[in-house]
Amino acid sequence: MAMLSFEKKYRVRGGTLVGGDLFDFWVGPFYVGFFGVTTFFFVFVGVGLILWGAALGPTWNIWKISINPPDPSYGLALAPLQEGGIWQLVTICAIGSFVSWALREVEICRKLGIGYHVPFAFGFAILAYVTLVVFRPILMGSWSYGFPYGIISHLDWVTTTGYTYGNFHYNPAHMIAITFFFTTCLALALHGGLILSATNPPKGEVVKTPEHENSFFRDTIGYSIGTLGIHRLGLFLALSAGFWSAVCMIISGPLWPENLPWSEWWNWWLELPIWAN
Repeated sequence: MAMLSFEKKYRVRGGTLVGGDLFDFWVGPFYVGFFGVTTFFFVFVGVGLILWGAALGPTWNIWKISINPPDPSYGLALAPLQEGGIWQLVTICAIGSFVSWALREVEICRKLGIGYHVPFAFGFAILAYVTLVVFRPILMGSWSYGFPYGIISHLDWVTTTGYTYGNFHYNPAHMIAITFFFTTCLALALHGGLILSATNPPKGEVVKTPEHENSFFRDTIGYSIGTLGIHRLGLFLALSAGFWSAVCMIISGPLWPENLPWSEWWNWWLELPIWAN
């Protein structure tokens, strides 16, 4: 069914958080609102700053362009634009656009009279980002601990940060986060594969129903979580992955000092009486 065939039913007035009817407007099929305007503003300014930073050199190679945070000597102070100030402004614009988009989602939920599950879930992604570029640098005492905005430079930052603590593979929060990431992929693969197989039967057969889908997993693993349950489980797994990623970074540095391998943390396991004796 085409979107336009039932769009009028959902294009309702009200639900705005700021501006009332003044900002209650659409562009084509897209609701804009006050926070749609602020999102566009922050994106426009942020992308412009990134392009300006790239123009300052030394390369236009898309893989090597990098907007770097300030030098550690600046601490938590504002840095000159060409010495990390651009990174600080881009970070402000990024947070402004992300939060604006989440609040726009809240307005849409209010219009439709549905729950706030979508903006709530997006809030976890915002939390993970803000943890990396705001919370952790503040706790470490320097904006230099934020990650650079670039492809190769960002990957280098991930590797360097991981091995600064011996090996992130021993970080318990990292273990939990990675487990949730992989389990999210597994659940999505199982769910997506099941839906596609049920809705794309062999030629001449009818489309299968949720009863068939439930029967498949009951026969396969002895239990089916159900149509609504799989989406609740997927939401829980995905949000947990983002949450524990943020925990991993907060405890790495602010709570666990550099150059002390995370493997040392596991000494408590070796000191249990059953092993110590």
